Amino acid sequence: MPDASLENAVKHLLDTRPSYLPENKRLDENTISTASGAYSRARSRLPLEVVRWFAEEVSSSIISATDPTFNQRRVFLIDGTTMALAPEKELQQAFPPASNQLGEGIWPCALLTVFHELASGAAMLPQVGPMYGPEAVSETQLARQGFEQLPEHSIIMSDAGFGIFGVAYEAINAGHDILLRMKKANFHSLQKNAELIEQSEHHKSYRHTWIPTKKNRQTQPELPADCQCDVFLHEVKVTDSLTLYLVSTLADEAFTLAALFERRYDVETDICNFKVVMDAENIRAKSVDTYMKELYTSVVAYNLTSQLRIEAAAMEEVPPRRMSFKRTWTTFQTFLLRHMHTEPSQWREAYRTALAIARKDKLPIRGKRSYRREAYRKRPKDAQFEKRKKPPSKLKDSDLK
Repeated sequence: MPDASLENAVKHLLDTRPSYLPENKRLDENTISTASGAYSRARSRLPLEVVRWFAEEVSSSIISATDPTFNQRRVFLIDGTTMALAPEKELQQAFPPASNQLGEGIWPCALLTVFHELASGAAMLPQVGPMYGPEAVSETQLARQGFEQLPEHSIIMSDAGFGIFGVAYEAINAGHDILLRMKKANFHSLQKNAELIEQSEHHKSYRHTWIPTKKNRQTQPELPADCQCDVFLHEVKVTDSLTLYLVSTLADEAFTLAALFERRYDVETDICNFKVVMDAENIRAKSVDTYMKELYTSVVAYNLTSQLRIEAAAMEEVPPRRMSFKRTWTTFQTFLLRHMHTEPSQWREAYRTALAIARKDKLPIRGKRSYRREAYRKRPKDAQFEKRKKPPSKLKDSDLK
């Protein structure tokens, strides 16, 4: 849990005293130290590869246990997000802070591209890189790196930020199909040379061979000289103020794909659940290795909570997203995460109890808001502290006076 300290974990262990703890006189006499140093060193020795393997196994098992979404195919939603890390030197070097005309900030900034399976809501491991600095990467670069971890023949769906040739080509080359939204200007540049194959009052569909532009080759010089993508272009008028511009390798009708694309916004809620509800945006690790471990274990906790929500929804015969993630997460923490059972029978009994509670964690059916949304302004702080400056890389004698 991102919001639990090392001290909290050690004291929780002493409070629950699971049966697998070895015989120890200090433990029996309740004189064992509550310092967290030994636990911190043990956590540092845990190989990152082991944590990654465990997180991948949890993700894969949950996804494989859920029925596919679209024509017996897995649909993965991709999106980007950022996280501010602790102001530690190692993290600042790996994930440089933002800078402007006044200088560089202190908060390291990590850029993440996430992959969420549509049916289960389960998350694959995110791709992580620096947002700023000489080694900065883009969301689309991270997306291309993550296509290999997806199950074969998946469908990749994303918003307009990923609707570019490089993402489409890498996804298709990895054996996947695409359903990407495009920016209006980019869509019309392809539409000019495309073959119109179907149209109605509310849509137009085209067939097109997509080839990279000079700018595409400048940003991706590794593209093969003869690379191209055979795609369908769809212009779908949803309302008078909204028109979808879609590019896809799927041969389905335009309105079918537009209806599927409506689900893309589920990933926005998933990211909010992961970062805000589970507080993963406040991981305060002091090293890159520990940050990645905590990020991966947060994904495990998110996926296990999603699985509890899926099973509770199945028992209630409602879609999983009809259940409140926040309330399910509270149920998961209270009835499962805070206990340290050592026998399978104990875990099964605890899970049955948690599932019975999670069945009640439904979202209320509300009507549309009839009033303007407003918020109170925060009360100003009484104490106004001077802004702390970033310490110099090398201390001088004058800095110590």
